[in-house]
Amino acid sequence: MGAWVWAPKVLGPLAPFAGGFECWLVARGFTRSAMSNRVWQFAQLSGWLDREGLTAGQLTPDRIERFVAAHRAAGHVMWGSVASARLPLEYLREVGVAPVPAVLSADGALEWLLGGYREYLGRERGLVEHTINRYERVARLFLGERDERPAGLELERLVAADVSRFLARECPKRSMSGARDLVFALRPLLRYLHVAGLIEAPLVWAVPGVADVRDRSLPRGLEPRVVARMLASCDRRTLVGQRDHAVLVLLARLGLRAGEVAALTLDDVDWHRGELTIHGKSQRLERLPIPVDVGEALVGYLRRRGRAEGSRAVFQRMRAPTGGLSAAGVISVVARACTRAGVPVVGAHRLRHTAATEMLRAGASLSEIAQVLRHRRLETTAIYAKVDRVALRQLARPWPGGAA
Repeated sequence: MGAWVWAPKVLGPLAPFAGGFECWLVARGFTRSAMSNRVWQFAQLSGWLDREGLTAGQLTPDRIERFVAAHRAAGHVMWGSVASARLPLEYLREVGVAPVPAVLSADGALEWLLGGYREYLGRERGLVEHTINRYERVARLFLGERDERPAGLELERLVAADVSRFLARECPKRSMSGARDLVFALRPLLRYLHVAGLIEAPLVWAVPGVADVRDRSLPRGLEPRVVARMLASCDRRTLVGQRDHAVLVLLARLGLRAGEVAALTLDDVDWHRGELTIHGKSQRLERLPIPVDVGEALVGYLRRRGRAEGSRAVFQRMRAPTGGLSAAGVISVVARACTRAGVPVVGAHRLRHTAATEMLRAGASLSEIAQVLRHRRLETTAIYAKVDRVALRQLARPWPGGAA
């Protein structure tokens, strides 16, 4: 591979690992030019370690930040971000050269706690990675101030007043939905702290409710012509266009969530039975029939895609590092389709609402819609009854004393 990728000679502490790093980049799908730049950065990092008198085994996130600062101070603009410089550290950790941070250290009480909290959310609550990350951000925000104190977290001193002060400070900074999300994400943390024995009193009761305004407005689905424009904007002569078209069809026809589309694997598609296995909320596995247009979109994409080495995900990233498309990637597919179609940018969940409203217009009952959307409670699906204005008009009573 060295014959076709130009790269500077790596000198210093990282020299023994340069060849392995190049092979690692190839396996992750980096292009020739990207590999050349990454190996150049690897050589720069090795030179910096040598000047600092450090070995490869002494590379840590803090030293990555010091390297980036020195890199910029030397006048280098390209590849000068902390995020880009973390790739060599990731490789060195994988091969057992750089140390993996310990779960618990003298000054890492917060990270230790958050590690246990993430494990609890995944194992006990069955939450997906995207939701766990969101809950962790709120936990870090809530506990961050306590972690900066000289005495540490002092969770045994945590009281309801601390919860109230936090919400009084943070909620006004957010919209109504943002404040509701903050409250919802704080409750599991307080529940975990009590279950884990880190606080004596269950402080969940100290979190007030936030007015739920969802039932005061109509679910906002997209008009069929808008969805048609988004689908038509995908250039299906290309692999990316085929992928994006299939993603949009799954969202708009089956009402899948972004995370559910991203979680689909080749093993979840049963062509003989014509069914998809959906990885839903709380790690539930549910089956949905594959409509003809959904099957055609999937077949068109998969035939063009071919085999993807090392990944069973249906939808793949097109840029390095290669691998399955994430939930954020699915959301980006929707946003780019909106931009190409010349319509206001919406989230992937709007297409879920679109699927529900279109089923209702086609005569499906609320219980049938609930089965497709996989709602646990029919009350959740009942909000779509307000969309059927024709049926609601039949229930309207004449205005007393005159025409309505």
